[in-house]
Amino acid sequence: MNLETREENGVIIFELDGEVDLETSPLLRQALLDHVNKGTPVVVGMADVAYIDSSGIASLVEAYQTGRRSSTGFILANVSDSALRVLQLARLDKVFTITATIDDAIKDLTT
Repeated sequence: MNLETREENGVIIFELDGEVDLETSPLLRQALLDHVNKGTPVVVGMADVAYIDSSGIASLVEAYQTGRRSSTGFILANVSDSALRVLQLARLDKVFTITATIDDAIKDLTT
């Protein structure tokens, strides 16, 4: 997994690329929690996620729940078909806010 991070309008944007699995999910988990715990809204761009396993999903869920407790925004954006199928199987597509684009997610978090 490659993880690129940038800030735009006070929102931290993580763009994931590749496979989010047992080997790479601890890095993602820590990065997400570092920002969510600071109260910074987070967007996770997932257009280039080829594969995500349960450990990757668990990292996203933990960051989402942590953000929810402190009213910190957390949105998944531009989710690849393969990642979306995993989210749908776990019925997490009904839990997470998922937008079509990163720009849409930023708008949702800043308006």
